[in-house]
Amino acid sequence: MQAKAVGLTQGLPVSDPNSLQDVTINVNQPRGRDILVAVLATAVNPIDTKQRQGQSPVTTPRILGFDAVAKVLAVGEAVTTIMTDDVVYYAGAVDRPGSDAQYQLVDERLVACAPKTWSPAQSAGLPLTTLTAWEALFEKLPFTAAADANLGQSVLIINGAGGVGSMAIQLAKWAGLQVITTTGKPETTEWVKRLGADIVLDYHQDLGSQLAAAGLQAVDHAILLHSTDQYLQLVTPLVRPLGTIVAVVTNQHPLPMALLKPKSLNFAWEFMFTKANYQLPSMATQGSILAQVAQLADAGVIVPTTKRTLAGINAANLRTAHTIVETGQMLGKIVLTAPFDA
Repeated sequence: MQAKAVGLTQGLPVSDPNSLQDVTINVNQPRGRDILVAVLATAVNPIDTKQRQGQSPVTTPRILGFDAVAKVLAVGEAVTTIMTDDVVYYAGAVDRPGSDAQYQLVDERLVACAPKTWSPAQSAGLPLTTLTAWEALFEKLPFTAAADANLGQSVLIINGAGGVGSMAIQLAKWAGLQVITTTGKPETTEWVKRLGADIVLDYHQDLGSQLAAAGLQAVDHAILLHSTDQYLQLVTPLVRPLGTIVAVVTNQHPLPMALLKPKSLNFAWEFMFTKANYQLPSMATQGSILAQVAQLADAGVIVPTTKRTLAGINAANLRTAHTIVETGQMLGKIVLTAPFDA
């Protein structure tokens, strides 16, 4: 079947009208564990801008989009967890056509029914950031994913006001952690406090002295959601011996790993697409995580992180969204809602 979509054929600056173009693509009927969905809303993340910037020339347009809410139109013969007409949400896989398309094929193991009490725009801001935050907190770090299960323990989250940080703060507070985070402006400080951050550090100032002034000499573990090159060396002195530092942002230079040895600190990368990219048996955990988070959303335990919505999914709106995300100053998430109206 044919579908409207927004695609790219080479890496171009977002200011170039050809960087993202309205196109028509063919989408097959679902087979195996795939489901066919009609996209209702899609979010833009830093990975979208990075994938666009680095795209080698191709003849068939590549479709980005790794956050979506959609209605299920059909399911493959091996699908067991999702039904036609379900409204689902997912991040999908970075090596398959994404959600910047009217119709999309997604593996059922990566999806879950969307929160019932949230709008598509609210729910579309969740999947990628939620999966990244959850895997960082409860798979890479030794915290337990249950309400108030980690009382007396602390986590430092660098860049708490961004998309992943906004979810990490909420999940950490649900799990009983003391949350320390960083911001740089009054509006971002207000936002992270609303989400539950206990201690907010100004990243323009010395982090260690601010932490001490707040009554803490060290934190148990840390998550770096901004410049691993810059923050690994700044955060290492703040983490207790035998702690773990999780990083999300790819380094541009060799990392000073020797700094971690005196305290026997662990270092881990978090990349939520790894499970799908390598077809790991643990792929299905992503659907399970999203199902649990949907329950938290419907129970009012977490609040939406969508801060801006653009009506209409088309190349012009996606270029606007990419431009905003590329500033690196985005508070929460930006979402585009159907219809596809090129």
